[in-house]
Amino acid sequence: MTWDWSYAGDLVGPLLGGLRLTIAATALGYVLALALGLVWAILRRSPNVVLNQAVRWVIEFIRSTPLLVQLVFLFYALPTTGIQFSAFWTGVIGLGVHYSTYISEVYRAGIENVPRGQWEACTALNLPRSRVWFAVVLPQAIRKVIPTLGNYLIALFKDSPLLLVITVPEVMRVAYTEGGKSGFLEPFTVTAALFVIVSVLSSILIRRLEGRYAII
Repeated sequence: MTWDWSYAGDLVGPLLGGLRLTIAATALGYVLALALGLVWAILRRSPNVVLNQAVRWVIEFIRSTPLLVQLVFLFYALPTTGIQFSAFWTGVIGLGVHYSTYISEVYRAGIENVPRGQWEACTALNLPRSRVWFAVVLPQAIRKVIPTLGNYLIALFKDSPLLLVITVPEVMRVAYTEGGKSGFLEPFTVTAALFVIVSVLSSILIRRLEGRYAII
C-alpha cells in the first residue's frame, strides 16, 4: 500500500471536525474530574470513619475497573435502568468520573503537604471551615500539584479515542469510518499526527503554567 497525499489532504477537514469533538469531550471531562476529584479528596479527610471508608472503596472500585468497561456499561447497560444520556455526555461523564479518582489522590498529596502550621493558624483564628479550605489550604495545595494535574489532562486526552466504542463521532471514529472507504493508512496516520500536535502543545502550555504558578 502506498501513501496517497491527495487522500490524506481530503481527510484533514473531517478529522479536524472529529478532533474538535475530542477536545470538547476532553475539556468537559477534565473539568468534571477536577471538581469531583476535589470532592473525593475532601471526603477522604472526613473524621467520619464510615464515610471515609465508603469513599475509599468507591475510588478503589472505579480505579480498578478499565475505563473501556465503564464506558460500555454507562452507554449500553445503564439505560436499562431508565438512566440514559447522549453518547457525547456519556463519554464526558465516563472520562470525568474515571479520572476524578486519580486526581483525588493528587489533591490529597497536595493537601497533606500544606504545612501543619497553616491548619493551626486557621484554628487559632477560628476561621470558617469553608474559608480554611478555599482561601488557605487549596490555593497552596493546587499550586504544588499543577504538573501532575497537567499530566492527567494529557492522559485523559489520549484515552478519549475509547469513546468510539460508544458511537461518539470523535476523531478516531471519524478515522475508522473514513478508513473503511478507501484504506486505513492515511486516516490513522493523520489522526496520530493530530494527537501528537495537540499533546505537545498541551505539554508546552502546562510547563508555562508550572513556571508561573507552581511552588517548588
